[in-house]
Amino acid sequence: MTTTAVKQAAADSQPKVVARPPARRGDRLKTYGPPLLAFGVILVVWYALAGYLAAQGRTTILPNPTRIIVDSFAPADPRDTPITADLLSSLALSTGVALTGLAISIVIGIVWAVLMSQARWVERSLFPYAVMLQCVPILALVPLIGSSLGYSLESRVLVCVLISLFPMVSNTLFGLQAADRSSRELFQLQGASRWTVLTKLQFPGAMPAIFAGMRISAGLAVIGAIVGDFFFRRGQAGLGVLINNYASRLQTAELWAAVLTASLLGVVIFLVFGWIGKLAVGRWYEPSA
Repeated sequence: MTTTAVKQAAADSQPKVVARPPARRGDRLKTYGPPLLAFGVILVVWYALAGYLAAQGRTTILPNPTRIIVDSFAPADPRDTPITADLLSSLALSTGVALTGLAISIVIGIVWAVLMSQARWVERSLFPYAVMLQCVPILALVPLIGSSLGYSLESRVLVCVLISLFPMVSNTLFGLQAADRSSRELFQLQGASRWTVLTKLQFPGAMPAIFAGMRISAGLAVIGAIVGDFFFRRGQAGLGVLINNYASRLQTAELWAAVLTASLLGVVIFLVFGWIGKLAVGRWYEPSA
């Protein structure tokens, strides 16, 4: 009787997955039409602004997308080397650093939030340090990290962790504390242990918030990898080093190609975690009231 009641409360607390009808052509148009339209508008504005600046002789500020692609990957001058190889190697390094830092942030953030969710005094003791970590200027810490730990790959990963940790802590804590009050009281009446409440009630209901934190931290981890590269310029060059080199050489087209690649990396990681979140909690869900 007791076990049945606890299981029923846990099932009620989980996100409710609603069956989605088969996609129709009109639904696909509504889904993909607006983003494609927005992308087209951005391209038109980009070309117009680049043309206006070129007419004023300011071609080095904003080249048009065609020039970025041609100058970066298929230069007309045979003396110019395409940046494909350098860009791919730097992208691989920055991706590894960002994913490693993100994975560490996810583990530490979830454990940190679980500890704070168990007692108010623990939350009051630990949460201020999470806020301090978010508020400290990372640019002030990066030189300190480099002088203390060196300029290796581990230092870049640490920068990613420091930048991307807070969203995981705050979102996970919010999700764990948002468990339905009536379900929590039912668990207490049935004498459920803290572990049972955590695994059967709090975690299932917190999954949407946890994955939202992962998506936010994913973009911040990419920023951390780029910021680390700007200061730790030793060893293999990541995207940050590549961006800095192109900026110092006034290679505008190549600079824009590297910046756009870094942006696309963040978007891809964001979308991957969004897809994983849909697999975990269902394509559609309704949070507990």
